[in-house]
Amino acid sequence: MPSTVMLPQPDRSLRAYTFRPPAAFAPPTAPLRSRVFFAAAHIVADPLADVTPASPPALDWEATLAYRRYLWSLGLGVAEAMDTAQRGMGLDWLTARDLIMRSVAEARAVGGVIACGAGTDHLPPSPNLTLDQVESAYAEQVEAVEHAGGRVILMASRALAACARGPDDYARVYGRILSQVREPVIIHWLGDMFDPHLAGYWGSRNLDDAMMTALAIIHDHAAKIDGIKISLLDAHREVQMRRRLPPGVRMYSGDDFNYPDLILGDNQGYSDALLGIFDAIAPAASAALQALDADDPSRFQAILEPTVPLSRHIFQAPTYYYKTGVVFLAYLNGHQNHFRMVGGQESARSIVHLAQLLVLADQAGVLRDPDLAAARMRHVLALAGIEG
Repeated sequence: MPSTVMLPQPDRSLRAYTFRPPAAFAPPTAPLRSRVFFAAAHIVADPLADVTPASPPALDWEATLAYRRYLWSLGLGVAEAMDTAQRGMGLDWLTARDLIMRSVAEARAVGGVIACGAGTDHLPPSPNLTLDQVESAYAEQVEAVEHAGGRVILMASRALAACARGPDDYARVYGRILSQVREPVIIHWLGDMFDPHLAGYWGSRNLDDAMMTALAIIHDHAAKIDGIKISLLDAHREVQMRRRLPPGVRMYSGDDFNYPDLILGDNQGYSDALLGIFDAIAPAASAALQALDADDPSRFQAILEPTVPLSRHIFQAPTYYYKTGVVFLAYLNGHQNHFRMVGGQESARSIVHLAQLLVLADQAGVLRDPDLAAARMRHVLALAGIEG
């Protein structure tokens, strides 16, 4: 008999929800090839560590690395130590560096694809910083990723956003770092809806001007750039930029609202993907890419389109709290045995938000075991004073 759970509604009432049968997404039997798919992976907090929101984070290393092995088993690449891993919202650089080292070693052991975030988050943002300080901070993290054997994702810098006086400062800093990297990197343009500290990135609050600055840097250093990930939740602007990239430079979609159409593409090209939502919908993402490999775009759309309402819910404003939804879904699916997060971020979304997330996840077919999800949802509801 299907599981049923009483869920709170926005009007404070309770409504019975009955789960659907789980979807059957099979893992791939061969490497995925039509697109490059990276899932930005979350971290699992140690629930028994004696910490506070201000303490250095304590991770459950086995559960954290097990989730990465799970992503690799589905044929996805792992984007490590990104904002999905609470970078800048609880995950400090020292722990991120440890995470990168451990994850790169795991990737090497299982043959998984991995790329790792290098930024400046150990340098407190200030308008009084010099560009030399920002460059040194970037260089330190890039060297750590490369020393571990990882590929670099050059993350947007709060420190640079705080002290840069215009586009020329971005061109200088990125030019110097790109001239030093050993292998082509992925540049990450993270919009201020994901991180308000990054408003005005590339030296302008006008996104058209900012895009032109980023494109100029990419064209000047194309040989050192594998691609750019833009996370602006603006499909039109992503397509605009994609069409202006130099040959051989990929567009990695970071649009958690419009990813199916952007990945499918048009007669002028397509986007690869580096997405936080792929952590939450990994089996569906893998199955969709398998459909593309089989030249079945209709099935690709049929798999991914039902996940879009879920993704838009998880990434709704304030967007930077999306990590809570990603971890909650990992808990519902049995990938971790608790719903606790670094910095206490499990409290960043309401019980009504989480209840709607459960419904949308079930409707998208991304709950592996509805009975388990129902049991775990009842535990969360009980903490909110809802019994039954």
